[in-house]
Amino acid sequence: MKDTPGWASPGSAPSDGQEPGASDPADRPSGSQPADQPGARPQSPGTKWSDEQPPPAPWSAPAGPQNPAQPPPPPPPGPGWGTPPPPAGPGGYGHPGGQRGYGAPGWGSGWGGPPPAVKPGVIPLRPLGVGEMLDGAVSTMRTYWRTVLGISLAIAIVFETAVVLLQGLVLDDTLDTAALSDPNAGLDEQTQAMGDVMRSSGLLLLITMLGILTGTALLAAVTSRAVLGKPVPLKEIWRDARPQLPRLLGLIALLLLITGGVAAVCLLPGILVTASGGGEGGAALISLGSLGAFALIVWLVVRFSLAAPALMLEKQGVKKALTRSAKLVRGSWWRMFGIQFLALVIANIISTIIVLPFVLLGAAVSDEGIGGLVDAGSEYGWTYLIVSGIGSVVGSMITLPIAAGVTVLLYIDQRIRREALDLDLARAAGVQGYGSPVPGTRSGS
Repeated sequence: MKDTPGWASPGSAPSDGQEPGASDPADRPSGSQPADQPGARPQSPGTKWSDEQPPPAPWSAPAGPQNPAQPPPPPPPGPGWGTPPPPAGPGGYGHPGGQRGYGAPGWGSGWGGPPPAVKPGVIPLRPLGVGEMLDGAVSTMRTYWRTVLGISLAIAIVFETAVVLLQGLVLDDTLDTAALSDPNAGLDEQTQAMGDVMRSSGLLLLITMLGILTGTALLAAVTSRAVLGKPVPLKEIWRDARPQLPRLLGLIALLLLITGGVAAVCLLPGILVTASGGGEGGAALISLGSLGAFALIVWLVVRFSLAAPALMLEKQGVKKALTRSAKLVRGSWWRMFGIQFLALVIANIISTIIVLPFVLLGAAVSDEGIGGLVDAGSEYGWTYLIVSGIGSVVGSMITLPIAAGVTVLLYIDQRIRREALDLDLARAAGVQGYGSPVPGTRSGS
């Protein structure tokens, strides 16, 4: 299947090895001539043309040897097959300042080039670039802000509340990072503190990724309708997504089991060595296992990143959604990783700008004060956690649609490239004649 479905390439002659309008000599009786030719007419060795020719204006002279006694024919007055197209510029195909279609001389001037991709909604219906995905995600949030921000706010409240409770009830009591700022601490103490930081950061990152996964699933219906340029009322989105919520919970649970299994396998050698009295060797193995687990989890996250859109938009089951994601990502893992990583970086920068005033305010009203932000061993109370949590909710409400929208558009882009989804989207959007071949041409194979 073509990477750009719906485009017709220039057609060939009506039959290979024959000029238009010429009949096959095998179909005529032996010794006979055509009805409009009384006798055989000698032809020059370099040209074999049919008697009926198109008007001379839009055609250039055929290539081949010419009689040196005859001057060359004058050039055609208008642009045609032999006339090179205008120089490339910011305009469209085949117009002054336009670009050449497919890089073939004469394609832009004689044929008009490939038609521009239609854009019924927030993206053009063709394979997308990184900037178009980011612009589509932002345009979706800007155009349908009531629905998008309402869903994002509900998700942000749930998951940021989980983060605050985890930090206040669990991590503050078990996390000890004082050794990181103590120059007299031994290697064993610093390694253990580093392991605590990595485990706590991993838990918080896992909750964040689950929030993005949930947001991607619930915002998939919004983005799919935004691509078609259709309205997205919240009641219709909820009615469409509600039957898939049990499967979404199953997908989240299965991904948690897979993540936990990978982490347990990677950390088990270090845990066993530490339990047997290995000391520093066990701590080093735990650190290496943490790095290996992180790398494997990142690989799995990208591999299954399109499972949520497949689950919600294709109405698939959990196993089928994971299989579909792996199939769509296969061969494009690094591209998927790079685009989603860029979207996360942009979202985190925006979130940091929004959250930073709340963090400073929470630190100012806490017992440690502003200076405690640079102290690795300081612990903030519930006041700081609640105030900074409110800022995180506001930041997530703004940035979650960007990360989720890019993931859904990646899913749509991969299906356009591999399954010609743009044809189905054009029909669903009511675009007439999209993907039909140009009259008088034959589609390339």
